Amino acid sequence: MRLVAITGTRVTGHRPLDDYAALFMAYLAPFADGHFYIGGAKGIDSLALVWLAGNTDAHISVVAPGTVDQQPAEAREAIARTRNRIKDIVELGAAELGTPAYHARNRWMVDHASMTIGFPHSTEPSTGTWQTLNYTAEKGKPRLIVPV
Repeated sequence: MRLVAITGTRVTGHRPLDDYAALFMAYLAPFADGHFYIGGAKGIDSLALVWLAGNTDAHISVVAPGTVDQQPAEAREAIARTRNRIKDIVELGAAELGTPAYHARNRWMVDHASMTIGFPHSTEPSTGTWQTLNYTAEKGKPRLIVPV
């Protein structure tokens, strides 16, 4: 079974929802027989979670840096809506949410995956999406980059 980490921008309002559905159909559907690790944040994480739950039989794990209750409202709503399709929720228990906790979550997902699919909004290397994609490359794992 393929193990796929998903990472992406939290900023998604610049495109219509149908665009994301088309991107997910093109770039996530080919791996739908696998297991996806999703970061449980707003934006791409929530959109991909809802799409995968509604359009595939893939195994889905949500990985939160602290707890799900600490996630943004949009993310908590997506998790609640798809809870019957989520195989497991991993709460890493970070005492404080911030860049170190998010990067630790991202590394956890990459370490447990065989590849990463990233949906960055920009080429700014300091974003969590690029941190995750770069960490994937450092680990010698394949990455698929789909700019949004």
